[in-house]
Amino acid sequence: MIETKSIFLTLSGRTNAGKSTLLNALVGEKIASVSSKPQTTRTRITGIFTRDAVQYVFIDTPGLHKPKNKLSSHMLRTAQDSATDADAVLYVIDCTKKLHEQDETMLKTIADRHISCIIVINKIDLLADKSAMMPLMLQLENAYHPHAIIPVSASEHDGLEEILTSAGELAKPSVHFFPDDKFTDQPEQILAAEMIREKLLRLLDDEVPHGIAVMIEKMQERNDKDLLDISAVIYCERESHKGIIIGKNGNMLKKIASSARHELERFFEIQVNLKCFVKVKEDWRNREGSIQSFGL
Repeated sequence: MIETKSIFLTLSGRTNAGKSTLLNALVGEKIASVSSKPQTTRTRITGIFTRDAVQYVFIDTPGLHKPKNKLSSHMLRTAQDSATDADAVLYVIDCTKKLHEQDETMLKTIADRHISCIIVINKIDLLADKSAMMPLMLQLENAYHPHAIIPVSASEHDGLEEILTSAGELAKPSVHFFPDDKFTDQPEQILAAEMIREKLLRLLDDEVPHGIAVMIEKMQERNDKDLLDISAVIYCERESHKGIIIGKNGNMLKKIASSARHELERFFEIQVNLKCFVKVKEDWRNREGSIQSFGL
C-alpha cells in the first residue's frame, strides 16, 4: 500500500507579486481573483492539488502592504499569521521590482522561526535577460537559506513542476485531508462572489474597487431546467461610486454582469441567470460589523 503524504503551504509576498495567479496555476482551476490592482485577495483562500500519494494544500493570503483602514489591517494580520501557521511557505517575489523592506522582514521572520521556505521568483517572462536574477538569488540564498529558490512565470505555467517537486520533498506522511478530486474548500457562493468582484476590479476606475464587496443572496438550480439562478448584491461606500458601477443607462452594470455570467457558466458548467444589484454601505471598510458580515 502506498504511503500517503500531505503538506500545507502558505503563499506569502507583497501585493501584486502574483500569488493568486500562481495558486490558480498550481491547482489547475481559477479559484482566486486576479487583477492588476493591489490587494485583490482579501482573505485566506485554500487551493488543493493531489498527485499520486502527495496532497498539496495551498493557502493564498492577502499581499503585504501598508494598512489604510480596518479592513486592510485585518488583511495584513491574516497574511502575517498565515505565513507562520503552515508546514512551509511559498514566498513569492516579483522579479521586476526591488526587494522591499516588508519582504526582508517577513523572510527574516520565517527564517528565525525555522519554517521551511521555498522562495518563488515570479514574472521571469518579463525579463529579457534571465541572468539579471542571479544577484537577487545569491542575496536571498545568503541571507535566508531557503529550502529552494525557483524562478517561475505563473502566467505562463513555467516552473510549476519545480515548485511541486521541492514542496513534495517537505511533505510528511499523513492522510489526505481532502478528497483527491477536490481543488478548494471555498463554498460555491464565495467562489461566485469572487468571480463577480474580479470583473468589478478589472472594469472600474481605480478609486472604486477597494470599496466594493459582493454578497450572494441567492444561488439555486431550478428543478425544471438546467439553469442556475444567482442573485448578487454589490456593496460600495458612496453614492457616487454606485453611479459609476451602474453606469449611464445601466451599461456598466450590464457589462460587469455579462462578463461575470460567462465565467460562472464556464466554472459551474451550467447556464446561469445572474442578477446584480448595487447598494451603498458607507465607510464599511472601517466598520467591524460590516467587515465580519462580509466574511472578511
